[in-house]
Amino acid sequence: MRSTGWCSESTPVCRGVATEPYGAAGGGAQAVAYGVLRTPTGDGLPERLAALQGGLEDLVEDLRPGSVAVERVLFQANVRTAISVGQASGLALATAARRGIPVTCYSPNEVKLAVAGHGAADKRQVQTMVTRTLNLDTSPSPPDAADALALALAHLWGARMRALVSAPDATNSSSVRAPNGSQNGSARISRLDAAIQDAVARDALAREDRS
Repeated sequence: MRSTGWCSESTPVCRGVATEPYGAAGGGAQAVAYGVLRTPTGDGLPERLAALQGGLEDLVEDLRPGSVAVERVLFQANVRTAISVGQASGLALATAARRGIPVTCYSPNEVKLAVAGHGAADKRQVQTMVTRTLNLDTSPSPPDAADALALALAHLWGARMRALVSAPDATNSSSVRAPNGSQNGSARISRLDAAIQDAVARDALAREDRS
């Protein structure tokens, strides 16, 4: 199931219809809540989706997130898994949208890069950094919950940096001009976003070279 992070900030990680890890972080990098939503294994797909939707709606009601981050659905070799992940991800997106909560999607590599410093970090490295950053006594359990908290942290940090970059008194060094010379509205390009995209692209090339 892919992850969901609620940022209040908070985040869901949707991994499929069977389970959905979630994590909420806010303030000065504090864990607000985390865990995994589970659906009855004996139920049919419609019933499991309904149970998952109800769980997500309860989370939003309880946590009152200011924004939501969802792990982006990427290519899956297993078609059945990809469909299941997409269904769960769609529920998380729709639950937030129905309440007017802003949603941002991140790829797994972007989250790893933000939390562990490189996009090829393994699950244990992510868990370690999440535990240290949030000052937790033990690693989040189940492990998938750490992925959701990592997503929430990545979103928190990214949102704060983008807010600083786009502030009215930001200097010209925080943005570049679009081809038409404009720096206003949608034509304005954040150097932060460009740097993140470049780092993720370089990390992906490095992994291809090693494979």
